[in-house]
Amino acid sequence: MVDVKASLHELEDLLTELETLLKNPDLGSVLAERGVNVSLALVGTEGLRAYLGGDKERAAEEFDTLAEEIATRLEASKELAKGKPS
Repeated sequence: MVDVKASLHELEDLLTELETLLKNPDLGSVLAERGVNVSLALVGTEGLRAYLGGDKERAAEEFDTLAEEIATRLEASKELAKGKPS
């Protein structure tokens, strides 16, 4: 049988480890080269933490912010690629 309390603690530890990795400057540089914004990745991590913790309202806010920012940046990069300032 699964120890739910231990599993939840392990999940929390994994999210904390993910945050620590995302804050690593070397990894941040590699992710930036791939077009990944670490700050947005951290927002997504917080959204996941909130959702898994049962705070669906906060999770929705975090994921809405994440989705809006990604969509805005994606559109801006498409416009830039076309040679049109946004």
